[in-house]
Amino acid sequence: MIQYGKHYIDQSDIDAVVDVLKNEFLTQGSQVPRFEDEIADLCGVRHGVALNSATSALHIACLAIGIGEGDLVWTSAITFVASANAARYCGADVEFLDIDLASYNLDTEKLEQKLEAAKQNGRLPKAVIAVHMAGRSCNMEQIHALSKRFGFRVIEDASHALGGWYKDKPVGSCAYADAAILSFHPVKMITTCEGGMILTNDDNLAEAARQLRTHGIVQNSSEHFSGDVDGRWHYQQNDLGFNYRLSDLHAALGRNQLEKLEQFTERRRQIAHKYHELFDHDDIICPTFSDTEISSWHLFIIRVNSVQTMAAKKALFDKVFEQGIGVGLHYIPLYRHPFHQGPAMTDFPGAEQYYLEAVSLPIFYELEDSQQQKVVDVFHKVLDQ
Repeated sequence: MIQYGKHYIDQSDIDAVVDVLKNEFLTQGSQVPRFEDEIADLCGVRHGVALNSATSALHIACLAIGIGEGDLVWTSAITFVASANAARYCGADVEFLDIDLASYNLDTEKLEQKLEAAKQNGRLPKAVIAVHMAGRSCNMEQIHALSKRFGFRVIEDASHALGGWYKDKPVGSCAYADAAILSFHPVKMITTCEGGMILTNDDNLAEAARQLRTHGIVQNSSEHFSGDVDGRWHYQQNDLGFNYRLSDLHAALGRNQLEKLEQFTERRRQIAHKYHELFDHDDIICPTFSDTEISSWHLFIIRVNSVQTMAAKKALFDKVFEQGIGVGLHYIPLYRHPFHQGPAMTDFPGAEQYYLEAVSLPIFYELEDSQQQKVVDVFHKVLDQ
């Protein structure tokens, strides 16, 4: 079976982890701050705050910008559930934004329209979580301009997009956002097994995130104490935080993987361009390339426009799986999940069409040319039956 995604681990990754196992610290040692600095330097941002997952990073970022009970957060209708759940953890309400079918990202024209209506109703969002779907950046310049006009905060969910670029800056630079979130899940651009990171240029946001990831505690060297310091052992809890730390084992793996990021992303771009060259079928719409964004190609999502019903989509998936191709679906629209039900499907024509037509194809570093050719051949054959 050719899977849609797969991690790549070599001996140098294994050696990096083993070295930590032989050293004094398995957690709260030097590997995590080094990993944070290296990612921050790569993305051209002041701060990196590592956590045990991208979900934790989203949660902490929401808390750090002040999302709380009764606030309103907007995010894309097409994303993994964590993008919305992070705001829910804070007690906020969540509403969804339709996507445009060229980028699979939130539709900024519809965002502006929704903001205008929300202003009239006196219920503007406190934050918008902009998801860089499949590795391609949202139109962050326009989202940033709208944030200034309507007064909301911006979090980039860049879980798919490490190694991508937007307007000559690396994704994660926070040139147009308060914070950006990375994921190091095994099928992402680099892996720490599980892990995530908040990137930000905001000193106060970074400090809040560091406290919140460790139970809300500050140590004896902190300048954030209130009252007297008893001694070298002193620490104090300033907030209700969480145990969201990343271990040195995970960080060591991430640091070693980071050295291979350029070759990982270059191979994914080769695969993406090759899919465009190989597909020659009227029923298949390949994702577009852009002059302003360079995708990391975490996912390669085609649309099969001959699929008109969910029964037909299921049949397509079944036939492709029978031929040894492990395709995926990223993602079921959030408003279709029982937990988030409420909005009418007719409010999201882009997301509905996407859900009906979208298929995630295999794309990963070790995907062989012959395997990619097989993927294309199987789709051509199945669609011509």
